[in-house]
Amino acid sequence: MSLQAFSRTFGVGPLAALAIHCTLGHSGAWRGVGAALNSQLTLTACDLPGHGRSPDWDGRGDFHDFCTDLARSFLGTGVHLIGHSFGATVALRLAVENPDLVRSLTLIEPVWFVVLAQDNPAALAAHDTQAAPYSEALTAGDMTQAARLFNRAWGDGSSWADIPAAAQDYMIDRMHLVPAQSPMIFDDSPGLLRPGRLGRITVPVLMMRGAQSLDVTGHINAALAQRLPDAREVTIAQAGHMAPLTHPQAVADAIRSHIEMAEKGIDLV
Repeated sequence: MSLQAFSRTFGVGPLAALAIHCTLGHSGAWRGVGAALNSQLTLTACDLPGHGRSPDWDGRGDFHDFCTDLARSFLGTGVHLIGHSFGATVALRLAVENPDLVRSLTLIEPVWFVVLAQDNPAALAAHDTQAAPYSEALTAGDMTQAARLFNRAWGDGSSWADIPAAAQDYMIDRMHLVPAQSPMIFDDSPGLLRPGRLGRITVPVLMMRGAQSLDVTGHINAALAQRLPDAREVTIAQAGHMAPLTHPQAVADAIRSHIEMAEKGIDLV
């Protein structure tokens, strides 16, 4: 698969940042955050395979590998790395595999369920029960119902009926990419949980979530933060999973503070 990808840039600030969007999203999701950080960051946002204007995934090989390689092509030295949801799992992997290129790391609700298999199996089982209707729709090949239920759990709070038809179709057409993520998010296909690997991330890490997000996101953030040498957690009031879209100013304020501390060399813990 070609790694040619679409990207866009927000801001004119002196610091370089790379932002990686969530499943079923695209690079434009960072517009509000980028505008709020206009004078601090030059923020590059790329479209992951099968999303936005980037080429589709051809179904061969490992989907997370392709996403990581695509995002890696935008890395430079001293980048402040930001990821949301599935994009946060890509950002996490990039920071492990390229620690010398990353200046700070911000992870907004990484959907890395595998960490709960070790730390909190009860929370993982509770999430699986909640997600059962979605999983059944996906298994049955009912992509419309799967998209509707996926949006209910991981969307911005909008009801399916209120989402424009074009946006509905965009999500439905990309539902096949969700199960393609399973080897990473449920089984740790890149082996990031192997001893010593997460310890390679010595830069400051900000773990962010919305106060109204699914409980499982808080459990994941806490479990991951415990494994990182220099991490702290921030909750965005009145926000859900799509905080970068619904609460861009609050998200940007947290990122700004985090980056300022990283630039000054202040440890978070």
